[in-house]
Amino acid sequence: MTDRIYSFMGLAMKAGKLVSGEESCEKAIRSKKAYMVIVTEDASGNTVKKFQDACIYREVPFIRFGKKHLLGRLLGKEIRSTAVITDSGFAQKLTELITSYQSNEKKHGGGLIE
Repeated sequence: MTDRIYSFMGLAMKAGKLVSGEESCEKAIRSKKAYMVIVTEDASGNTVKKFQDACIYREVPFIRFGKKHLLGRLLGKEIRSTAVITDSGFAQKLTELITSYQSNEKKHGGGLIE
């Protein structure tokens, strides 16, 4: 399921609807182009707080998902802990995918079932 989420994020990037990196994400949020902010689960506490506060202030959906090295590798960049979706359709679908994944993870304990 995570592969599907990362693939969809890659599709959003190819479509020009995803920006990554702290400065680019902050700029997208401030210019009201952000429809969704994703911060990785292993991001620093300061990064989480900064983006969470910005999202609350500007009423932008905020979600925690993934790992820094995987997000960076997916985007063809170095380690990335933040991403912003700048299209409402992509944001809605990605929210559905991540929410579904996270609810299944809680239901099944997050491990592989063999």
